[in-house]
Amino acid sequence: MSTAPRPRAGAADDEGSVLLLTIGYAVLALVLVLVCVDATSLYLQQKRADAVADAAALAGADGFELRVDGGVPVARLTDADVRAQAEQMVAADGAAVVIAADTPDGVSARVTVETVWHPPVLTLFVPEGLTLQATATSRTALR
Repeated sequence: MSTAPRPRAGAADDEGSVLLLTIGYAVLALVLVLVCVDATSLYLQQKRADAVADAAALAGADGFELRVDGGVPVARLTDADVRAQAEQMVAADGAAVVIAADTPDGVSARVTVETVWHPPVLTLFVPEGLTLQATATSRTALR
């Protein structure tokens, strides 16, 4: 004689429903991983744009013109010199373009660069990519 319980008459057969839940959770986990990969890629691209903007602003601040006012040497920046130095530095990197480069006060260089991010996966949602901008300011100092 068998001691295993017999299924009741009319009881729902739930065999196979665990497999559907497992597949559903696996798909959800995979989508979550892919979204995290894209988010991390976007974050790193923004950090690269920030670094290029910082370097371009620093290069722009080094493009000063030395003048002597009343026997005291003074470093002055011009918009053209800041832009020339920033574009030269950004051209060496090649991943970004200079959108704006100027000097608001004659001793600071402000540079804005732009780059485009393309997602490594899930490109269906953002096929053209996203435009990222970064702005940095650097001051020249003469001591």
